[in-house]
Amino acid sequence: MISILEHRHWCCFLDIRLNELSCVDHKNNSVCIKLLEADQDASVPEDWILVERVGSLEEVELTFALKQQNVNQMDELLKLVSDPDSHQYGKYLSLEEVAALVRPSQLTEKVVQNWLQSHGVKNCHTVVTQDFLQCVMTVQVAEELLPGTKFHRYRRESHTLLRSTSLYSVHEDVHQHLDFVGGVHRFPPKGKDISKGWEGARQSALGFHLGVTPSVIRSRYNLTAKDVGTATNNSQAVAQFLEQYYHPADLAEFMCLFAGGFTHMSAVERVVGTQGRGKAGIEASLDVEYIMSSGANISTWVFTNPGRHESQEPFLQWMMLLSNMSAVPWVHTISYGDDEDSLSDAYMNRINIEFMKAGLRGISMLFASGDSGAGCRHLTKERNTFRPSFPASSPYVTTVGGTSFKNPFKVTYEVTDYISGGGFSNVFARPGYQVAAVEAYLKSVQPLPPQTYFNITGRAYPDLAALSDNYWVVTNRVPVPWVSGTSASTPVVGGILSLINDQRFLKGLPSLGFINPRLYKLQGKGLYDVTEGCHLSCLDDKVEGKGFCASPLWDPVTGWGTPNYPALLKALMD
Repeated sequence: MISILEHRHWCCFLDIRLNELSCVDHKNNSVCIKLLEADQDASVPEDWILVERVGSLEEVELTFALKQQNVNQMDELLKLVSDPDSHQYGKYLSLEEVAALVRPSQLTEKVVQNWLQSHGVKNCHTVVTQDFLQCVMTVQVAEELLPGTKFHRYRRESHTLLRSTSLYSVHEDVHQHLDFVGGVHRFPPKGKDISKGWEGARQSALGFHLGVTPSVIRSRYNLTAKDVGTATNNSQAVAQFLEQYYHPADLAEFMCLFAGGFTHMSAVERVVGTQGRGKAGIEASLDVEYIMSSGANISTWVFTNPGRHESQEPFLQWMMLLSNMSAVPWVHTISYGDDEDSLSDAYMNRINIEFMKAGLRGISMLFASGDSGAGCRHLTKERNTFRPSFPASSPYVTTVGGTSFKNPFKVTYEVTDYISGGGFSNVFARPGYQVAAVEAYLKSVQPLPPQTYFNITGRAYPDLAALSDNYWVVTNRVPVPWVSGTSASTPVVGGILSLINDQRFLKGLPSLGFINPRLYKLQGKGLYDVTEGCHLSCLDDKVEGKGFCASPLWDPVTGWGTPNYPALLKALMD
């Protein structure tokens, strides 16, 4: 049952599975309300500390995700513009054309606006696509608007946040017009310790490993000194959400130390958002340094956003920015993820639509597959399952896994990095573009983990991979070794796709856009197949810490493999 302000009197209660409809007497009127994100995990992660109940006159900024139109039509159109065998391949839409397609109905806009105005909420702004409304209001108004909410302030290190740990409802007339309300739940995931790379089995090589630098990346993936960007209309981006900042001085120093053999840029062209002050974060440094040394000499943007309000959700803020900018970079790489089971289906489905919007515009979205292998969720004392990550599990993004060198002393072939995230979504069905590849894996590889551990019919990931082990990074003006994680492999793949876009633009071809349908049709062409090694999972007596294993062709650890730039370029140049 949902919680309602205590002085209200219940007049009826109807349980429709998780969509509970509750009616209360309020000011002598019967008001019916309904849970909007009934399956959202509203608990407080252990690294956040409760500070206080938020005062009723303090302000929050909430994001209302209005129901969009023509979602099925968008899905079909994305398939056509992304399929190289389609006559519409590469015929992308402008932001304004996407907006005309998805804009909420007049009824939806009117109902939501009337609802907000009836509570005195007037300080709102929207985006070009008009499917988000962001409104500032007092906590008192927010808690009346969303019965069940009780806002508290939480702290993690120096970062504070306003959140409610009880589920929220909305007026039943509004329920069908909203996907979710942002700024109520969802704590930012904890940043990973990405320099943890030398534990256990890796310890023996400490001090002797070659280490991964731009020259090693360019050697392994066959990039010559001439393979740099020259097209004036090309651009790429990294997005950062975890209070992580890069320092321009670190980037300049990194390029001075490690980028001597090829033409490159030593400065980011544009920062969207506000860079925080203080120490640089290793992950932020890593993202920028490696997208700019792989996708060398290509204009690069950094999206960063310490929120203006403590109630904002940084990832959601970035998605809204994309819906408000008519010109954005062609390739975005993002090292960010959360457990699927911690997020509501409504939220994830809506984020998928945002990815569709990007794909329709010819934008490539690359996400790190995560650093927990297959993951592990403890359901009961006796029962575990693997734990997929989102957005890695989204059918509408390209997900990048991780590899290590077989021989740590020289540039050799690659094997699985045991941390490489991968597996099968528990929420999203397997998309058509990958059915044949995934079914071939499931039939050919034995033994598979027990089927109680994963959803055999789900979207499988990653789609491809790159080196993720033992990178050199410059952060706070100091070169740091042993940095590992798919946070490293993702910007490398992003930079390589940007180089391919560069060559396509010089020939008058459109950007690669949402690459998955084409990638799966290549069936591994242009990629080094990774066939050795398994990633980690649950430490129990059934799977004993072992998740899925690499195999010939596609697998849920390294996808189709790692880039062989000249061959991949050739395969993607029409």
